[in-house]
Amino acid sequence: MATASYRQFCPVAMAAEVLCCRWTLLVVRELMMGSSRFNDLRRGVPRMSTALLAKRLKELEAAGIVARTRATGAAEGHEYHLTPAGHELRPIVEAVGAWGQRWVTTEATLRHLDANLLMWDIRRHVHPEPAPEARTTVEFIFSDRPQPERNYWLIVEPASDVDLCMVDPGFEVDVYVSTDLRTLTALWLGYLGWAQACHSGALRLTGAPERQSALRRWLGTSQFAAVPRAVA
Repeated sequence: MATASYRQFCPVAMAAEVLCCRWTLLVVRELMMGSSRFNDLRRGVPRMSTALLAKRLKELEAAGIVARTRATGAAEGHEYHLTPAGHELRPIVEAVGAWGQRWVTTEATLRHLDANLLMWDIRRHVHPEPAPEARTTVEFIFSDRPQPERNYWLIVEPASDVDLCMVDPGFEVDVYVSTDLRTLTALWLGYLGWAQACHSGALRLTGAPERQSALRRWLGTSQFAAVPRAVA
């Protein structure tokens, strides 16, 4: 990071040298969201190369923001966790996200569609309460996407475990969600409501009514969806 130094003693400049390198804040965001293994971090930043992710983690470790430890239990490899200095970044990252939700235009945001990232984000915000009595499998079908970004399977177990599959797991599907990627992204970001999406035909649910209702209860939205948009 020294090669990108601003050569200013100002704390803002010093912090920017650490945090404003490309992808760095997004890696911190993923760690805040609970990802601790390298492959899970990669799923949250799918367009970032493995070499660059490894480099950024080393830089964050050198800066005292991330601690690397041996994985516990039967897992092999390493885990990455935020240090106290890293946890102190949470309100900063959340403020940046809230600013983006408030001030960046809807059209600018929806130009950057990514099915894998959207489904991974949805998966980790699923709150199955109450938990289902039996496994519930939800298939998302994006009508406008080519393979392998057309079908995703969200699996909710009675123990409230939630898994995301990009290959057919072979379970009987309880609810089908048919839509396009832009509509589900807009729904996730709070730009669009369930009723509006269904009424317009942009989103269609197929399955037993009680399973549809459960899905709508379980699926959350982006943590920034409730941030009011700025008035032009």
